[in-house]
Amino acid sequence: MSTDFQHGREALGARLRELRVEAGLDGKSLAVRLGWQRSKVSRLQNGRQTATAEDLEAWAGALGVPEQAAELKARLRGLESQQRHWRRQLAAGHAPVQDRYVVEYRRTATVRGYETSVIPGLFQTPDYARHLLAQNAELMRSPRDTEAAVQARMRRQEVLYEPGKLFRVLVWEAALHVAVGTRETMAGQLDRLVSLIGMSTVELGIIPLGALMALTPKHGFWIFDEERVIVETINTELRYDSADDLALYGRVWDRLFEESVSGPHAHRLIARARGAIAAT
Repeated sequence: MSTDFQHGREALGARLRELRVEAGLDGKSLAVRLGWQRSKVSRLQNGRQTATAEDLEAWAGALGVPEQAAELKARLRGLESQQRHWRRQLAAGHAPVQDRYVVEYRRTATVRGYETSVIPGLFQTPDYARHLLAQNAELMRSPRDTEAAVQARMRRQEVLYEPGKLFRVLVWEAALHVAVGTRETMAGQLDRLVSLIGMSTVELGIIPLGALMALTPKHGFWIFDEERVIVETINTELRYDSADDLALYGRVWDRLFEESVSGPHAHRLIARARGAIAAT
């Protein structure tokens, strides 16, 4: 069993125990109310057994707090989906992960994204993507399926040309200056960004390095249809879908957006980065 899953199960068990204590019942009394073996109550509370949605509804009902069932079931849904370690996702290489993102973007109408140090995959050129994917395969010691992964990432970009889609993406200006591959790679990547400005499905904002920030840029994140947030760390992909998390990341995006520039001003920042590359 994965560490992620077990930690989540233990956290759910701790919440179940907390509700029982708040209701003033011991484990034996709760088991009687539920018509369960006392051992089942113990296993659920200690994270040694995975609850079903029906178990959680019964637990909340027996404690007189049926309104808590929704929260408990949301925790259950998050057990396997909230954290996905890259070492497991990349066991078969990068291509399967990229294919999954193709599906993710195709079923999404509106995306709000933010990146601090890399050009987003949606906007990458094949050469830029190739260098990043090769570097990551070496870092993660995963199978080298770089060309298949590049092709899958390019397939993801087809959504940029689908009517009804909207991709509102913010990039910190520093990402324009992080050298990936050769000078030709970076020059082509920056030219690609310029070509996206003005597309009906893309709103590209760049946060200038000298902007007076309402909060400091930390890590990148992506909000899909205001329903789920995806955050990628070095070793883990995190997914959140609670109302509180969505509201928090939405507020962060809004504040970053206030400091971003678009259109001609964004074009000038890209041109400045392009000039710096040419001068090296």
